[in-house]
Amino acid sequence: MNSTPSAPISPPEKLSLSTKLAFGAGDLGPAITANISVFFVLVFLTNVAGLPAGLAGSVLMVGKIWDAINDPIVGVLSDRTVHPWGRRYPWMVFGAIPFGILFFLQWIVPSNNNSILFGYYVIIGILFNTAYTAVNLPYTALTPELTKDYNERTSLNSFRFAFSIGGSIFSLILAQIIFSFFPNAPYQRYLILGAVCGFLSVLPLFWCFLGTRKQVLSRQAGETIEDNSESLPIAEQIKIALSNRPFLLVIGIYLCSWLGVQLTASILPYFVVNWMKLPETTFPQVAIAVQGTALVMLFVWNLVSQRYGKKAVYFMGMGLWIVTQAGLFFLQPGQTTLMYILAILAGCGVATAYLVPWSMIPDVIDLDELNTGQRREGVFYSFMVLLQKIGLAIGLFLVGQALDFAGFISSIPGQIPPIQPDSALLAIRFAIGPLPTMILIIGMIFTFLYPITKEVHADILLQLSERKRNETLD
Repeated sequence: MNSTPSAPISPPEKLSLSTKLAFGAGDLGPAITANISVFFVLVFLTNVAGLPAGLAGSVLMVGKIWDAINDPIVGVLSDRTVHPWGRRYPWMVFGAIPFGILFFLQWIVPSNNNSILFGYYVIIGILFNTAYTAVNLPYTALTPELTKDYNERTSLNSFRFAFSIGGSIFSLILAQIIFSFFPNAPYQRYLILGAVCGFLSVLPLFWCFLGTRKQVLSRQAGETIEDNSESLPIAEQIKIALSNRPFLLVIGIYLCSWLGVQLTASILPYFVVNWMKLPETTFPQVAIAVQGTALVMLFVWNLVSQRYGKKAVYFMGMGLWIVTQAGLFFLQPGQTTLMYILAILAGCGVATAYLVPWSMIPDVIDLDELNTGQRREGVFYSFMVLLQKIGLAIGLFLVGQALDFAGFISSIPGQIPPIQPDSALLAIRFAIGPLPTMILIIGMIFTFLYPITKEVHADILLQLSERKRNETLD
């Protein structure tokens, strides 16, 4: 790569506060639904709907695998969309209402027959994940269309994940309030939670559309962003995307980070209730401690990143998080204060899982444009999420199967939760401690190998600017 610039680059335009707020709001609805799903769906399926843990894990695996399949399809289609609103917005606007309705339908128990329940939740899961992809994937692909500045992209993602974590915290507080009104009616509380969250998740998508549209469309009109992807078959685009080594490393970083987050979140309710012997209402408080710390640390890590770089921030956050996961394995019933301290430390690491991988992917897209002459945001974002979801689906399936194999006893609706055998308790502790720890260490190895620093990215932009200047002169 040539590191000697032949002409200076003018400073990139800084985004306004209102644009950043509107962009951040676009992740509020998906964050609320995703957070409620990851913390409560597995518990709902086993303890309210009454599905065996193995079947419940299979429901989640099928939904996530389909979610992974539809990601590249929506990504390519959004790249090719021609509409007066641009490439991404029609998907977000027209998919918003189905997204909210389908989220609510996940919390209905239509029968007490396991076969009917399994079929119902698989179908609704497939439809909801399709709607989720339709609104969320084009939204994430807006990031490189809003700005090219290295630090401004990190700032933009700070706003995005501030809304994301804020929505997660709000959803947990809302869950705690609703649960307190229905202490002895688990089905009703989940039904109301699903309805309220489904409604609230739709509105911010329209705020994002209205608040960022002017910036995106003016940039596209001024720069004439080209997308030649429709001249290439999808298989060829996959091959090009997967030949980009920095992209593969970002996928690995994201996969490991989010496997750590979501596996811990999925098993946390079982850990708090079954191992720590605490009331079910305690669990949202622990989750709020994690998410609240992550919200504050987003802005701290953003400042640290501007000075020391994204890789350094990731190493700092993951180091704290790994210590936390190991501590959770050795935590004993009665050590409630220590549990909250570990939750706060975990939040420091969780913030980097939100911030760093999503700040890296736009830089990878710029490198791809330099190498190929094309911009394919939808393709790269979709395959990043696709592989992450495949890994997550396998992880959730294995957790469900491990609980089933370890003798975890599902609750019968309306009856007192059963006492779990020692084998099930050990499986819960392993799933919250050693398993995420190993995954996070692998993510740190991928981060060490990631090559695009702030200086390398500046050189990429110089070469892109020079190429466009020469094309204009020709």
